[in-house]
Amino acid sequence: MTGHLYGVGLGPGDPELITLKAARLIGAADVVAYHAGVGKQSHARAIAADLLVDGVLEEELRYPVTTGTTDHPGGYAGALADFYAECADRLAAHLDAGRDVVVLAEGDPMFYGSFMYLHDRLADRYPCEVVPGVPAFAAAAAGVASPLVRQTDVLTVLPATLPEPELARRLADTDGAVIMKLGRTFPAVRRALAAAGRLEDAVYVERASTGEERVLPAADVDPAQVPYLSLLLVDGDSRNGRRSRDAVAPEPAAPVPGAAGPAPARLVVAGLGPGPDGWLTPEVTDALAEVDHVVGYAPYVDRVPQRAGLTRHASGNTVELDRARLALDLALRGERVAVVSGGDAGVFGMATAVFEAASADPAYDAVDVRVLPGVSAVQAVAARAGAPVGADFAVLSLSDRLKGWDVIERRLRAVAEADLVLAVYNPASRSRTDQVAKAAAVLMSVRESDTVVVVGRDVGRAEESLTVTTLGDLDPASIDMKCLLIVGCSTTRVTATGRVWSPRSVTS
Repeated sequence: MTGHLYGVGLGPGDPELITLKAARLIGAADVVAYHAGVGKQSHARAIAADLLVDGVLEEELRYPVTTGTTDHPGGYAGALADFYAECADRLAAHLDAGRDVVVLAEGDPMFYGSFMYLHDRLADRYPCEVVPGVPAFAAAAAGVASPLVRQTDVLTVLPATLPEPELARRLADTDGAVIMKLGRTFPAVRRALAAAGRLEDAVYVERASTGEERVLPAADVDPAQVPYLSLLLVDGDSRNGRRSRDAVAPEPAAPVPGAAGPAPARLVVAGLGPGPDGWLTPEVTDALAEVDHVVGYAPYVDRVPQRAGLTRHASGNTVELDRARLALDLALRGERVAVVSGGDAGVFGMATAVFEAASADPAYDAVDVRVLPGVSAVQAVAARAGAPVGADFAVLSLSDRLKGWDVIERRLRAVAEADLVLAVYNPASRSRTDQVAKAAAVLMSVRESDTVVVVGRDVGRAEESLTVTTLGDLDPASIDMKCLLIVGCSTTRVTATGRVWSPRSVTS
């Protein structure tokens, strides 16, 4: 019979926070294993020291590297992978001999814990049980005695090792937050807090629940004195008047007698391009640096760098008019606002939604709407392919959310009969899985099946792909919302190197 493997959470440091179940298992274990840093004593063993019985076998799992460098050919990740494999082999030998093994884990075993990597390697081979422990942030919040979140407030747990812009973005988009794994990352974390406007909400807690616990406002912490066993709590408790993601902009202050009148209401609608920062125009960059509010579909809002004083209003994919009205209302209050779209805001983007919302209420006539162009998806895909839209072309969306399929089909047929190059936006989605096949059939009722088709997917991003095929060979199952199609005209050509172009001249 093989032994049992237990991952036992000890809490963050105070032995009195160890659960009764964890204490019982530690006292009954044949083998107790624990991790230790380079040149350091095991913090986990120190927490559980009084529970270890005489004669218990101990397995110290000492990391080969923590914050230093390594000459391992696979770098840090390779060194750690080999280390966990070796540790798993050592523990497997005990389990095969019928010994029960308890792995001590600081905090909770499944919360940023090293036990997870042993579990990955052993749980499918041996009986395994995980015993939860008090996570460090729970003990820290209890020690500070300040609620992080309540009711519908959102709590986000973030590793301090995230890139600084990403950390700032996530801090700006949540109510309460916990930032783990500080240490040498603290200077970058502090800058991210300031950029997100959350520095004053953040409390630093070091060695929570122990006799060495230290609590300070994050703004007062010396970056040179931040150990790894520390974290930040970012207060998002709405009941205490803290920041809320759904907070509305403040009403403008009452006018001062004799002062100049209020600034005219302005709203910028900006296209961010298809993805790469290099495709973002300087005009849009400058405009975004001057606004106090950014409104848009969440993935597009995420692309706007967070900075101090910027409030982000992200929403879903089917509430364009609601977004537009929010932006217009903010502008009427005197706020500096930008509505963002992917690609070009005027090509199936938010510019039309803003004008549609504004036309429904005369009060919005006071808002000066300025649209800033961006690189469109059709431009990006066409450039990657060569010059398929060098001739006359049309642009059409296959989405039938705002128009019926009969309208789409009629327009597809008209484009085909006019022998225009066709750029197809929104070709498919989770709920629209058959429209590409239907569109191809409509086009082939007029065009030849060997008409050139370019399929661009995630163009400009790391997952970019470009496929050149034909109407007859087009695979509808390979098309999703991240794709844009360019269907050539009768004269569109493909070079020997696979480049696609459409001649400008028309002979008949």
